[in-house]
Amino acid sequence: MKVVNNCYCAALLCLYSQCSYAASIEQRSSNDLSQSIARRAVPDAPNGYTPSGGDCPSDRPAIRNAQHLSSQETSWLPTRRNNTLDPMQDLLGRLNLTGFDVQGYINDNRNNASALPNIGIAVSGGGYRALSNGAGALAAFDSRTENATGPGGLGGLLQSATYLAGLSGGGWLVGSLYVNNFTSVQDIQRSTSSGSLWQFGNSVLKGPDGDSIQLVDSVDYYSTLANEVDDKRDAGFDTSITDFWGRALSFQLVNASNGGPGFTFSSIQDDDDFQNGNGPMPILVADGRAPGEVLIPSNTTVFEFNPWEMGSFDPTLFGFAPLRYVGSNFSGGSLPDNEQCVRGFDNAGFVMGTSSSLFNQVFLQINSTEGVPSILQDALDGVVSSIASSDDDIASWTPNPFFGYNNRSNVNAGTRQLDLVDGGEDLQNIPLHPLIQPSRHVDVIFAVDSSNDTTFAFGWPNGTALVATYERSQNTSMQNGTIFPSIPDQNTFINLGLNSRPTFFGCNASNYTSPPPLIVYLPNEPYSFNSNISTFDLSVNNSVRDAVIQNGYNVVTQANATRDAQWPTCVGCAILRRSTERTGTDLPEACNQCWDRYCWDGTVNSTQPSGNYDPGLVVAETKVAAAGRLGVSAMAAAMAVLTGLSLAV
Repeated sequence: MKVVNNCYCAALLCLYSQCSYAASIEQRSSNDLSQSIARRAVPDAPNGYTPSGGDCPSDRPAIRNAQHLSSQETSWLPTRRNNTLDPMQDLLGRLNLTGFDVQGYINDNRNNASALPNIGIAVSGGGYRALSNGAGALAAFDSRTENATGPGGLGGLLQSATYLAGLSGGGWLVGSLYVNNFTSVQDIQRSTSSGSLWQFGNSVLKGPDGDSIQLVDSVDYYSTLANEVDDKRDAGFDTSITDFWGRALSFQLVNASNGGPGFTFSSIQDDDDFQNGNGPMPILVADGRAPGEVLIPSNTTVFEFNPWEMGSFDPTLFGFAPLRYVGSNFSGGSLPDNEQCVRGFDNAGFVMGTSSSLFNQVFLQINSTEGVPSILQDALDGVVSSIASSDDDIASWTPNPFFGYNNRSNVNAGTRQLDLVDGGEDLQNIPLHPLIQPSRHVDVIFAVDSSNDTTFAFGWPNGTALVATYERSQNTSMQNGTIFPSIPDQNTFINLGLNSRPTFFGCNASNYTSPPPLIVYLPNEPYSFNSNISTFDLSVNNSVRDAVIQNGYNVVTQANATRDAQWPTCVGCAILRRSTERTGTDLPEACNQCWDRYCWDGTVNSTQPSGNYDPGLVVAETKVAAAGRLGVSAMAAAMAVLTGLSLAV
């Protein structure tokens, strides 16, 4: 394939941009790495994977309406926002904003952090492709990554962000980082000798290596999955294929023995670093599925999971439940006095599995995997036989915490069962929904898109996720005050090249009744590697994983600004735009050049794209081990047929 090299800098800098991140993976001592990765959340579920009832706190948990943010998020935000100021000042000070006094601007508004930029990051779904590409983006944004604060780097953007949202494969990334104490991507890559974390060469259908931290062989792995899900069912809770899928994921995503069966998503709130506002707030996304529904409509209820709550701002629900006590028998918004408080339902793997329940179909293929014992086959068969084939993709959050709540609009108010599905099934494959809520006041969203949209060239995004969120924002019955920038159709994305370079949407706030967040769209494209591996590939070796991570790093930095020397400046302009509009502060002339270069100007070309979309590499190709560069594997193709999604997520 042709290599297109548009470096503006000297050859040495171009070489540096391609190699600096990958080379630095090897530089830290094994003792430092093991200490870093070993720091992880303390499991707080009282009985491992099985939810268990007990005494309630004196202030009994209840469902709250979504008129405002939770009291916990409201209390946490000032701490986090203040902690972003120094990293933001450092970041903006390195982005060549000539003519703009970064230090003066930050200091003048230091006592009113809400006047300063409020940053969100959203990482799309797309299996291991999305996790790895998103990981590259976060590594580039992370000041802990070696060389990320050097020339052309964007390190510090993660430390400057208030929110970090993930969905499906992107949710695996976000959930895994936080369950492992907000470990850096680079440290996980370096930790391959100390555990099973992110060892995707070991398929979830076969389990981890027996000599890893998981300490199980394949037979024990299968038995563990079966026994844990059976124990949950025997305790009186509904189970679904997502229980098996989520537990299997945990062996790859949670750095604890047996995949950390006692680790809950709500335990993130107890982590000292998180409480002290030392990282952005993690949010995972899933879709609701109404009773009797098979296809997920665009106006489905979008659920979010954060360390304190699960629920939705959508008018169809407009309520949140305390995540720590989900599994309790709420009714009409409260927990009756004769009911215990259940804990442990929100297992971290189950939350990540819920956001990616599309992969339940993949897990069903385990019965055809050699060596699977009858105990797991019987356990799976027991679940499958109790549900319709159209329910294979559900995650059962029963008992429904929203039973009897908001009866006029809540389609699930009349049933004790709450079914959730993969957050990308409504085509909003970038988790923008939580970040565009008016109560969160997000100014700019860096949207990392690893979707598989293109039908005439496998594996690249074409803006479908943005289109879906924009179209939903136009639905007056669902918008709930949310405003989203105008987005062109998918053909325009291809024809104008908006899917092969960064693009800003919503640059001109005066076009809207109130300013929407500015969207910095960062589509997956082949910089140094053809990173379009299949959504449904179940085995990706470390060489390929790291090549996709490196490519993701190059995408968001434009190869450390070797493709466009002005790119770091334009990122700084995007970060500052809404804030300076609020404070009436002028941005430097360089920002006007950035708007001309990166803002979508409203031009539309909806004609059918001619020829095949076949993007070329931008810099020299990263070489990988032969095994693991799978492309569209037979398993992936089979899963596409089973799910009916044409490998489109």
